[in-house]
Amino acid sequence: MAVQKRFIAGAICPRCAEMDRIRSWEQNGIRYRDCVSCDFFEQLPIEDEALPELETRVNREREEQTRNDVQTVKILDPKGH
Repeated sequence: MAVQKRFIAGAICPRCAEMDRIRSWEQNGIRYRDCVSCDFFEQLPIEDEALPELETRVNREREEQTRNDVQTVKILDPKGH
């Protein structure tokens, strides 16, 4: 039986930096990822702990938005000094 490989939407390849080229699949307790544009290949054991999140356009925008939400606050003396 053939293993179904799925593309990870928005994922950026750590080697060639192309977006939407990473695919992932699981087989025999191991998670595999590869890039269809370059020779990137990775295998990770499937554990109960969460794997590090791949960089996508969604989480990159969320990080940029968090940085943009920072505002300077000026504290005023209520006594007018």
